[in-house]
Amino acid sequence: MKTSNRLYAQTQSRDPDAELDRLARRRARAKLGWLLHATVFLAVNAFLVVLSLSTGRHWAVYPLLGWGLGLAIHAAAVWLLAPGGAMLQRLVDQERARLGAQRDPW
Repeated sequence: MKTSNRLYAQTQSRDPDAELDRLARRRARAKLGWLLHATVFLAVNAFLVVLSLSTGRHWAVYPLLGWGLGLAIHAAAVWLLAPGGAMLQRLVDQERARLGAQRDPW
C-alpha cells in the first residue's frame, strides 16, 4: 500500500467527533493567540503614542504602521485562512476538482 493511501486510511479511520474537537481546539487557540497579540499591540502602542505626543514629535506612527501590518497578516492567517476555514475549504475544493479532472495528478 502506498504511503498516501495509508495516510488516507488513517485519516478516514479516526473518530469524526475527536477530529472535529481537535480542529475546534486548534482554531480556538489560534484565535486566542491573535486576541492576545491585538491586546498587546493596543497597550504598547497606546503607551508609545502618549510618549510620542509628550515629546512633541509624532514618531509613534511608524511602529503603529509596522506592527499593524504584522497584526493584519496574523489576522488574515487566523480568521480567513485558518485550517477548516471557509476560504481554505474553497481552495481545497478547487484543487480537488482540478486534480479530479486530470487522469494523472502528477
